Order: sequence, then C-alpha cells, then structure tokens
Amino acid sequence: MAVAKKMRDFVENGSMIRKMFEEGARLKKIHGSDKVYDFSLGNPNLPPPEAFKRTLRAVVEADELELHAYMPNAGLAEARSAIAERASAEQGLAVDSSHVVVTCGAAGALNIVFKALLDPGDEVLVSSPYFVEYGFIADNHGGVLRSVPSASDFSLDLAALEAAMGSKTKIVLVNSPNNPTGRIYDRASIEGLARLLERKSRELGRTIYLVSDEPYRKIVYDGAEVPSVLASYASSMVATSYSKDLSLPGERIGFVAVNPAADDEAALMGALALANRILGFVNAPSLMQRVVARIGDACVDVAQYRRKRDLLALALKPMGYDFSLPEGAFYLFPRCPIADEPRFVGLLKEENILVVPGSGFGAPGYFRIAYCVEDSVIVGAMPGFERAIAKARGLGSALER
Repeated sequence: MAVAKKMRDFVENGSMIRKMFEEGARLKKIHGSDKVYDFSLGNPNLPPPEAFKRTLRAVVEADELELHAYMPNAGLAEARSAIAERASAEQGLAVDSSHVVVTCGAAGALNIVFKALLDPGDEVLVSSPYFVEYGFIADNHGGVLRSVPSASDFSLDLAALEAAMGSKTKIVLVNSPNNPTGRIYDRASIEGLARLLERKSRELGRTIYLVSDEPYRKIVYDGAEVPSVLASYASSMVATSYSKDLSLPGERIGFVAVNPAADDEAALMGALALANRILGFVNAPSLMQRVVARIGDACVDVAQYRRKRDLLALALKPMGYDFSLPEGAFYLFPRCPIADEPRFVGLLKEENILVVPGSGFGAPGYFRIAYCVEDSVIVGAMPGFERAIAKARGLGSALER
C-alpha cells in the first residue's frame, strides 16, 4: 500500500468526534436535519461578538498597503503586543510581546510547542479524560503521549502524575476548563502541580515544562476562576485560540504565551518562531491577527452557554443520568447507565441522538454531549434520551437475570 502504516492506523483509530459528526451528517440526509440531534462536535453555535464584525469591516476597508503581506514568523507586532497585554492581565504575570507567537489556532500552538521541545521518545503526560488529538500532535514530533488517570471527580491526581514521571518526561499538558468534562483545575491543584514539577525537574536533572491548553478559559460559569499556570510555574506556557470565546473556529487564530522565566527561554522562543514556519503554518491569517489586536476583551455571551447547560442538565438529571455539572467549556460528560458503552451510545443513535463515547477521550464508561447547539436540538432530543435510558435499564435487568 502507498499510505504509511502509521497513517492507516491513525485513520482507522482516528477521532471518534469526527466519526460521530460524519454519522450525524449521514443520518440527516435520511431523516432530515430537524429529526437528528447532533451533540458530537464542539462547534460554537453563538455568533461572534458585534465588536468582531465591526473591527473586521474596518480592517478590510482600510485597504492598507501591507494588509496581505508577508510578516515575521512570530506574527504581526501589533497582534503580539495586544495579546501580550491581555495575557498579562489574565495570567497575573507580565508577558511582553517577545514572549508571544501568533499561531493557526490552539492546534497550531501545540504543534509548535511540541516541535520546539520534544526529542524522539520524549513523553507528554496528560490527565484522562483528554482531547484525543493530543496523541497525534505528540506523535507528529516524535513524542509519546502518556495518559494518567484523574481523580474520581476528574480533578488532577498529583500522586498519579508523580508516579508517571520519569527520565523521558518532557511536558505535562493540562486542559482547563477541560474538554470533555468541563472541570476546572483549582488553584491548589495547579500550585501543587507546580511544586511537584520543580522537585521532579531537580531530581531528574532536566526541565519538565508545563503547557496549558486554554481555549475555554473565558467559557466559565457561576463565578468560577481559572487559575494562572504562568504565575504558578516558571517553565510554563499557554497555548490557546479564539475559536470558543469569539466563535471563530474556522479562522484558525491563536497564540502561545511563554513565561519569561522559562528555562532556556531565548532558544525556546527562537524554536517556536521557526517551528511556526517550517511546519507549514508560516503565519496565522493576517486579517485575523489585525482584528484580534484591535478587538479588546470582546467575548461571546457566555450566559447563553450556561443557560443551555442548565436546560440540558435539568432535563437529564430526573431521568437518572449521572454527571457532575460542568464548571466551564460547553460539554456534559455523563456516566453510561450500563457498562457496555458502545451499546448505550448505539441506543442513543437509534433515537437519532449523536454523542461521543468516552473511550474517544481515554475514559470508557462515559459519553460526551456538546451542548453548543440550538435549544431546539436539546429540547427535541429529550424524549429520545428518556427512551434510551429506559432501554438501558431493561438491558441491565436482563443481564442480571
């Protein structure tokens, strides 16, 4: 075969999120889009803020001579300066523009971080459940993703992380608010992780970097706080995007912000900028860089996601679904009511309800519901959710007999 074996394996075992999304598209052709309830893809359904639309029009209409020109590998100066100022305020640590690289979304940000840091065989530790593409991104650069179980409430299990650290550990990756659980790692956990990394770095004689994937930082509820990774640990960086807080996933705009005190920071910044170019991203889109530079602290109406969360949770809980209310992001991660996760996801699919199995996130026995959908999808799916759990209880009773 012409296709590399590794890629054949990746395609075969690829993202369950995309597979379920594609299945939803197939079912919509058969039954009609209003009869299929697709909760598979975390595709924001809120419009971008008005400030984004106004700023985009202003940027395009200005017709500047350099509007579409080549730029430095790390991005436009005005974008890096504006991002640095906002990141400093959010993280509680002074970050200047020389410690920012503008990227093609959070995936581009993680790719350049892993390219800059990983030697062949180096390990990236991540708590499960985790976003499945982390493994592919680590493999892109010769790294190995090692998943570590989280605590029963999906918070960080520092003892488990410590037990997993060894001579090959190069990066600990955290994602908070978490996809798929909606869990926010609290300040005590982040500071405890920082002290652990300081100690293990000394013991191992090599720096372990802390990387925080934060595209959901602004999608938080009920006054929740997302603690600063940059302010907690010197050799740290944030990789993020504007996909969720500005509803711009298709525009591929994000950044990496590096703690100025990070080990070997000058070489690291040079490696990140070069990786941006040689991986083929070269630069994030120039129009989007100019827009985010001028848009201020604009954000989508997070209250709409909170309302959708509550609409979904208040309907599912009385049916008997077992879950914790998410503190952020826009996902619910219930436990399957029967041990056979594929069977239960199949029962939901029989009701034209598309969710993503927890095994796709390294957490079998659960499933993810992306509630960034129209209210009509949530309301319309409720009878099917109720029928599916009733069928599951029947299956459980039959198995017990």
